[in-house]
Amino acid sequence: MPTPHIEAKEGTIAEVVLMPGDPLRAKFIAEKYLENVELINIVRNMNGYTGYYKNKRVTVMGSGIGIPSIGIYAYELYKFYDVKKIIRIGSCGGYAPSLNIYDIILVDNSYSESSFAYALSGSKENVIGASKTLNRQIEETSKKLGTNLYRGTILTSDAFYNEENQLKNAPKELNCIAAEMEAFGLFHVANVLNKEASCLVTVVKSFVTNESASSIEREKSLVQMIELALESI
Repeated sequence: MPTPHIEAKEGTIAEVVLMPGDPLRAKFIAEKYLENVELINIVRNMNGYTGYYKNKRVTVMGSGIGIPSIGIYAYELYKFYDVKKIIRIGSCGGYAPSLNIYDIILVDNSYSESSFAYALSGSKENVIGASKTLNRQIEETSKKLGTNLYRGTILTSDAFYNEENQLKNAPKELNCIAAEMEAFGLFHVANVLNKEASCLVTVVKSFVTNESASSIEREKSLVQMIELALESI
């Protein structure tokens, strides 16, 4: 049934959803990779599409920026549309010296100072893990494709322009290797509703070298990550 933020009809959303932050990237994925595509949501211009990738039914839908935004969409997809798995596919800033622009990270855990988990469920946890089963599936697929993956803990930030300082202030034992803005919210919603969630992010900025990709380069560089996510499902 439609929700306040998703107008899709019952049965039009697949059990597996890929979630880029940008709804236009969802449009790009649907047009480039999916067959028999149906536009299932345009509320608030948060484009959502359902189609088939190599005979596997999948939905691709934007999440917007930040924990609250992905928290809303993930909750409604899991709770009201019976989605089983969500894979976030996005970008991040790399903090580890070993990371280069365009490297791909499969997130094991997300650390955040956000109060989102407490607000949603009363949880005081600030480190939340991805689905081990889904991560294992993605890693096995990366090996078959010959796609190099980095694994580790990332910081999910509430403030885009203060990520570097937040990374420096994060507990050193966590060894956060990058920063982004959505994974913590997605993982917590999945845990609360007993669903599966993973997060793939491509490094588009280095906090070590200050190197960054242009908007055009970002679009092209994310293709390898997108294809890995699609093959993994």
